[in-house]
Amino acid sequence: MASSIYTRTGDDGTTGLFHGGRVSKADAIVDAYGAVDELTAVLGVARAGCPDAALAADLLALQRELFVLGADLATHPERRSKLEDGVSRVSPAMVAALEARIDAELVVRPLRPVFLVPGSNPTEAALDLARTVARRAERLAVAAADGGAHVSQDARHYLNRLSDLLFVLGRRAAGEEEPASRA
Repeated sequence: MASSIYTRTGDDGTTGLFHGGRVSKADAIVDAYGAVDELTAVLGVARAGCPDAALAADLLALQRELFVLGADLATHPERRSKLEDGVSRVSPAMVAALEARIDAELVVRPLRPVFLVPGSNPTEAALDLARTVARRAERLAVAAADGGAHVSQDARHYLNRLSDLLFVLGRRAAGEEEPASRA
């Protein structure tokens, strides 16, 4: 018998948490990890059109890390002891690695002191869209935490650094062809 994608368990408006339990599909934490899922997809769009093999590999690595972040956010709060750093829980090392990547990118391509208009090429445009989705995911995670959901400091820090990394990767993808917000 073929497996089915539908289970009917969500027909009541709830969704399952990682390691058990159910919450409303309208729960703030579901919004947060839903935005992380959306971010993973947007990075897939950036990667699919990326002519730079090294950058495409970086984006795939980030997509894989987002599964770790998603698991961290979607875990039943009482079952977090089952999580494993770097596999299902964001670790301080993951945050430090993002910081090192940002620093390395900025050595190669320092920031310009102007606002930049997205859309220099499809990869850069997708990376700037990904940056905005990362910022929304961060806001939603903070709102979920403010509402009582468990959101680790490492997950918050990761989201904050990730949007910065996506900004500098967008600059890398754009090359020298980025228009400033003012002529």
